[in-house]
Amino acid sequence: MRSIVLTKGVPDFSEGAVSFDEDGHLERGKTPTVMNPNDAFALEAALQTRVRHGGHVSGMSMGPPGYTSVLEEAMESVYTDDSYLLSDRELAASDTWATAITLSSGIEKYREEVADVDLVFAGFKTADGETGQTGPQTCWALEWPIVTHVIALDIDPDERRLRAKRLVEGDVDEIETVEAPLPCVVITDPEFEPTYRKASHRLTHKELRAETQERAADHDEHLTTWDHVDLNLDPDYIGLDGSPTIVSSVDPIPKAPSEREATMIDPEDGAAMEPVLEELQPFAGGD
Repeated sequence: MRSIVLTKGVPDFSEGAVSFDEDGHLERGKTPTVMNPNDAFALEAALQTRVRHGGHVSGMSMGPPGYTSVLEEAMESVYTDDSYLLSDRELAASDTWATAITLSSGIEKYREEVADVDLVFAGFKTADGETGQTGPQTCWALEWPIVTHVIALDIDPDERRLRAKRLVEGDVDEIETVEAPLPCVVITDPEFEPTYRKASHRLTHKELRAETQERAADHDEHLTTWDHVDLNLDPDYIGLDGSPTIVSSVDPIPKAPSEREATMIDPEDGAAMEPVLEELQPFAGGD
């Protein structure tokens, strides 16, 4: 099985890493970029497929040159054999539609020049935009089947079919099993959990993780960069010019107060601790 995993760089929203200006707007230039957390589930699904059925996994991202670190993180933290970055100034300010057009063109070029593709994996949504549109729009451009909210999957290589369990409208209490022909696009849900039941699978998983650690140390040797000319893309249909989305306004991100009121209580002071214990008692009982 040959797979491509789509991943994106997003601001590091961990405590202390995010920088805001005086109006509460995110300062991307001063905030570290990390791999979108939801993309880790897509990578795990591709790794599971690789372990069970063999093959090859490529990471692909569209973004500025700095996204090289995102692809390296995808290789090092989970698993990819190589990386493809779609990057140049003409692609800047793309909305999800223009991004999907670019990614689908990258996938088609990969199929023409590298190898045919059985599966494209993508995360549920990004931590910054949270639209969940890029994966499905890329699938639309490819004209492939799509399965979303996937929490478990397996492949029948002989029949060239995917069998997956998916959440119904994101409801963890309702799960359906679906099938789709290959090639297809898989959108993993954050509930996805890889499974390695056979001892041979667990051994292969361990070996692949060791191999990828060594590979990531020389990531640039496994990286290919394509610009809009390489992808034969018309500048009118990519970047800002090719993005139909219009942002009417942006609300500042509220900041936590710099100072918070707190009352210090001595644990040895029974009278002072009594109202605190009364307030916490319902939670201690599980209510």
